Amino acid sequence: MSPRPEVVVGLGTRTGADPAVVLELLDRALSECRVTRADVVAVATVDARAGEPALTQLAALLAVPLLSYPAEQLNRVAVPTPSTRVAELAATASVAEAAALIPLPIERFGASESIELILAKTGGATATIALARHRVRPPDGVDLHHHGDAEVAHGLLDLAVNVHAAPSPDWLQRALVESLGSLAAYPDARRGTEAIARRHGRPLAEVLLTAGAAEAFTLIAQALAAPTTDNRAVVVHPQFTEPEVALRAAGWEIERAVLSEPEGFALNDDLPIGPDLVMIGNPTNPTGVLHSAERLWGLRPEGGILVVDEAFMDTVEGESESLASSLDLTGVLVVRSLTKTWGLAGLRVGYVLGDAQLIQRLKAVQPHWSVSTPALAAVTACLSPHGDLVAASRHAAMRAERERLRVELRHRGFVLPARSEGSFLLTRHPHWPGVHEQLRRAGIAVRRADTFPGLGSGWIRIAVRDEAASAQLLGAIDEARS
Repeated sequence: MSPRPEVVVGLGTRTGADPAVVLELLDRALSECRVTRADVVAVATVDARAGEPALTQLAALLAVPLLSYPAEQLNRVAVPTPSTRVAELAATASVAEAAALIPLPIERFGASESIELILAKTGGATATIALARHRVRPPDGVDLHHHGDAEVAHGLLDLAVNVHAAPSPDWLQRALVESLGSLAAYPDARRGTEAIARRHGRPLAEVLLTAGAAEAFTLIAQALAAPTTDNRAVVVHPQFTEPEVALRAAGWEIERAVLSEPEGFALNDDLPIGPDLVMIGNPTNPTGVLHSAERLWGLRPEGGILVVDEAFMDTVEGESESLASSLDLTGVLVVRSLTKTWGLAGLRVGYVLGDAQLIQRLKAVQPHWSVSTPALAAVTACLSPHGDLVAASRHAAMRAERERLRVELRHRGFVLPARSEGSFLLTRHPHWPGVHEQLRRAGIAVRRADTFPGLGSGWIRIAVRDEAASAQLLGAIDEARS
C-alpha cells in the first residue's frame, strides 16, 4: 500500500500581511505545481508569525492545521534558496522553505517517508511561499484517505460507492435548475434550516447545515479542540475514516476502539474510559451494524461529547435507534447527510443536530455561505412530504434487495458476520482472498475494506443496487469460481 502524497504550504510573512494577498499567492503557487487546495494538509511558519491573521485565516479556509516552529529549528533545515537578509531578521535563511520541509508531526499524520520541495520560495515584499510534497505512511499502515470513489473507473459496474445510483426525480431536478436563477445572491440557509428543524422536531439553534458530512467532521474536530490541553478522542472502528482524519489533522490524540468480527462488530464493554470525545457511526459504515440508542447514550463521556454519524440512518425503517429526535442532546452531536438517498454526492449537503452550545461553536469556525444555493434547494425539496414518499419507496426496495443479496452471497460461501442495516454489505470469502481484484477484472468495482481499521486483507464492501446489478455481480462470482 503506497503512502498518500500530502502538500505542506510553508509561509513567511511580514507583520500585518494582507490575507487576500497571501491567498492569491497560494493559489498561484498551487496552480504552478498542478495541485489543488484539497491536496494541502498543513500550513507551516515560524512561531513568531503563528498569530498573523493572514496565516490563521488561510489555515481555517483550507480546514488544515497551522504548524509553527521555533526559528532555531527552522535554521537547522538546509534550504535551496537561502537569504542573508531573512536570516538576520528571522534567524533562519528561509522561513517558507524550512517550514515546508520539516517532517509532519507523526501523532497527527503518520511517519514521513520522503519530502520533496516542489516549489522553491516565491512571493513579494510582504509574503513568501514554498510548497513541499510529503509522502506519509498512514497510522498503523492503514490508508485512512482511501474511499469508494477511488475504485470507480469507466466501464466498471459501480458497487463501491454507497450513493443511490438512479437518476434524480424530475421534481428534484426542477428544484435544482430553478435555484440557478438565484446564484447572483449569497445563499440563504433559513428555509433549509427550518425544514431540518421541522423534520426532527428541534429548535433552530440545534441545527447547522454543512457542505456534506465531511465538512461537519472537520468543523467538529477544529471547534471542539481545547487550545491549552491535550484533546483525547476515542474512535470506534471499523467505521468511516474521515472523522479520524479530521481529528488527527486538528491535533487530537486518537485511541481506537476496534470491534471484533466474532462478536458481529457489536459494541462491547471494553471501550476506553475518560475521553473528551467519542466518535461512532450508526448504522456503521462499513459493517452496517445498528447500535441501540440506549447503548449509544451510555457512550457519552462525562463532561465530554458524543458524536454519532447517522449518514445512513434514513435507510433504516422507522429510524428506530436514531438520536436525531431525542428530547435532550446535551453533549451530543448527530451528523446527517442527504448524499446517499438522493444521489447528491457532488452537491455536498448535510447537517449537524445537537447541543445548541456545541452547534454555536461549530458555526464560529464555519466559513460564511458554506452551503450553496442549489444544495439548500435540495434540502427543502427532499425533506418535503413528497420527498418522504419517494425516499420510503427507495429504501424499501433497497432493503428487499439487500436481504436477497445477503442470502445469495452466503449460498456462495461468503461470510457476513454482521447484519447490515445500511445500503451495503460487508463480506469476505475465506477461500478467495483475491475477490476484489478478480471482480475488478470482471468489470465490477467493489470497495476494498482493508483500509478500515480493524479489517484485514480480503474484506470487501458491496453497495446494494437493484436486481440487475446483483445479478451481474453474482454471475461474475459464479464465473470466477467455476
